[in-house]
Amino acid sequence: MKKNVLTSRKGVALIIALLILLVLTLIGISAINTTIFETNISGNERVGTEAFYAAEAGVQDGIHQLQITIPIARKALGRNSFYWSGTPQDKPNGAPLRSLGVYHRSGFDSSWVFTRFQVNNTGESFGANREIEIQVTCGPFSAGTIYNN
Repeated sequence: MKKNVLTSRKGVALIIALLILLVLTLIGISAINTTIFETNISGNERVGTEAFYAAEAGVQDGIHQLQITIPIARKALGRNSFYWSGTPQDKPNGAPLRSLGVYHRSGFDSSWVFTRFQVNNTGESFGANREIEIQVTCGPFSAGTIYNN
């Protein structure tokens, strides 16, 4: 007597259980990979934000010394955060702040002038760089063209 192996249902539950376990394992591995990827993204965002705030500290330092326009050398904010004036290429010494000259502004007569400066700063934190560029207007200052009657 010959038994037909294909019509026997013995072991089908084991095969279905193994397939379900395989699918669940793949879903678990996918979830772990997604979690690791998202953790890396949030870590990079944190480091980038720290670099931005380091550059912002450099901008504030530059605003406080506008009339001098000397370079801001690399300054440490913490163990791994720094800022300096200029671009990442200016890291060793810093670049001087730029004076954009004197100009007249509407609403003021010719006896008053304003000065404008450009402040470029780079912040670094754990190897991530962020650059900020701002232009600052100072004034009004007497232009020395006041006429007395």
